[in-house]
Amino acid sequence: MKQFIILFVYISLIPSLSCKKFVYIDAPTTSLAGNITYESNASAAAVLTGIYSNLSTNGTFAGGPSSIGYLCGNSADELTNYSHGSVSYSFYANSYTSNFTAFWGPIYQQIYVSNAAIEGLSNSHGVSPSLKSQLLGEAKFMRAFLHFYATNLFGDIPLITTTNYQTNNVAHRIPSTKVYQQIISDLLDAQGLLGDGFFDPSGNSTTERIRPNKGAVASLLARVYLYEQKWDSAELEASNVISNMAFYTLDSLDAVFLKNSTETIWSLQSIQPNYNTADGQYYILTAPPGSGRFTVAVSPQLINAFETGDHRVSHWIGTYTNSGQTYYYPYKYKNGTYTTSPPTEYEVVFRLSEQHLIRAEARARQGNFSGAIEDLNMIRNRAGLANTSATSQVDILNAVFHERQVELFTEWGHRWFDLKRTDSVNPIMSIVVPQKGGTWNSYKELFPIPLSEISLNSNLTQNPGYTN
Repeated sequence: MKQFIILFVYISLIPSLSCKKFVYIDAPTTSLAGNITYESNASAAAVLTGIYSNLSTNGTFAGGPSSIGYLCGNSADELTNYSHGSVSYSFYANSYTSNFTAFWGPIYQQIYVSNAAIEGLSNSHGVSPSLKSQLLGEAKFMRAFLHFYATNLFGDIPLITTTNYQTNNVAHRIPSTKVYQQIISDLLDAQGLLGDGFFDPSGNSTTERIRPNKGAVASLLARVYLYEQKWDSAELEASNVISNMAFYTLDSLDAVFLKNSTETIWSLQSIQPNYNTADGQYYILTAPPGSGRFTVAVSPQLINAFETGDHRVSHWIGTYTNSGQTYYYPYKYKNGTYTTSPPTEYEVVFRLSEQHLIRAEARARQGNFSGAIEDLNMIRNRAGLANTSATSQVDILNAVFHERQVELFTEWGHRWFDLKRTDSVNPIMSIVVPQKGGTWNSYKELFPIPLSEISLNSNLTQNPGYTN
């Protein structure tokens, strides 16, 4: 794995990102991630700010046609793709090959910077103790967050915890179980370093929910423990977030995706001038899908999954009619046009409703049916639906999976990952993919390692089913 970033170059790009709420500094003129960068509060904070800036502008994370949510929504059964020549169509038809280049580079670039921050902060004597704790916690959280997505997209992956590019260049893939061990270790460290509130780059309290805090750590831990089938730990971490009502409460359907909603645990602030979110730009149809920037609409499978009377249809699904044909589109984000007004929406990464659904599943797995139903009904009732009729463990779990499908659609690959972790991907995709015009094979639940990366590292092997 090649050395992607020299840190002082990375920081020098921060001032060009046009975001007034981020702290900018002059780039150091010497060294990589050495003494200068981590000998002042402002320069050290700028490293983490740079990561969030990159996530907010990089298509893999920021929403839109090359993002995890968009492309995994195509791969699963959430979207219908009308643009046969587009990159996203290969995901839609599940026809990706080893020439695939999505996700890998951007994820590992930010892992490198996270490692540089961890090493620099750990050795720093110039950053104030309280800010050093916050920044180190953020960096460990980010390394865990990025490895989480890498292993869920690609399976066994290189675990990169150093900036030593000579070591990284020859890194082997290791089992995802080992990757999860490091993710959990990083998150537990971050949990002890971060506070409950929301803080700016200087460590001051703020209303902006754009830097991860202890709630974001617990949210990712809850998700990781759920994926690892550690039900009691998943319930505990989800409860830590849910019980913190001073910071987090379920919001109204129309307010969930507004910036700094009470449901938001962590979001990415838009720094593209005069636009809110890329999801808003590329999902909200003002022309038929297949024309201009519009490639997708909501799939029949997703539309048909909603129960009669589910308010999420009227609040989170939009319609566009052309020549007598009506298309449905994701309408969680309402603003998709150029505007000179300040942004009203941020790209939400973690939100409270997921924690209720995590806890519902974890409780059901442990036989706490009444507790699971309580969490489930909170999500259903907000959507205008009656309490669930499920009573048995199997029915409650199926009800949870259904709620995850209609609550978390097109967000950060949730549906694609849920299909895989619940062993539903083969039975569902073997039906859906032929309807999409493709051919399903079980190995396609993992994306191929980019051939360009394999050519640089003789120790890096391809996922089964793909040719090098």
